[in-house]
Amino acid sequence: MTSAQRDFLPGRSARAAAQRAVDLLIVLLAPEPSVSEVRAVLEAHGETSVELEPSDVASLREAAEELREVFAARDVAEAAGALNRLLTRYAHPPRLTDHDAGFGWHLHVDAADDGPWGAWLVTSSALALAVLLADRQAPPGGLCAASGCGKPFAHLGGGSPRRYCSTRCATRERVAAHRRQRS
Repeated sequence: MTSAQRDFLPGRSARAAAQRAVDLLIVLLAPEPSVSEVRAVLEAHGETSVELEPSDVASLREAAEELREVFAARDVAEAAGALNRLLTRYAHPPRLTDHDAGFGWHLHVDAADDGPWGAWLVTSSALALAVLLADRQAPPGGLCAASGCGKPFAHLGGGSPRRYCSTRCATRERVAAHRRQRS
């Protein structure tokens, strides 16, 4: 089994696509994301021969702003509603593809393998996040609760719901709370 095929084991592909969405949102929602930054994230997540123009980055940024609503949801019903709106607006009938390259069969709900980047980001991410929501019966992610952060994160495993995008943000908040208590 190739590494690409391992990525498409049940549950793994949804987690991988959700993490790709998070990593892209972090870059795309920053002020003035560059083509090279976006390309680097896509390539880090297995996309090959990535050809992007500034207009593609603008389209991806618009898609990221729409996807952010899912991460900002306060509860599972709000997250499901946001995902349903995105799927209604962008999704096409599900189809299986391996991209004519033995990449591993997986579901797509975009119009075509060579469609616009923004539509691909919304549809692939919404599908993955919907699978995570259905599997966990909880929001598929959130926005970091650390003051001044607000980065999205995905809930990829079991355990307690997360509040922070990283251990760094969680530690910074705990230290700040401890200092406030002491003063």
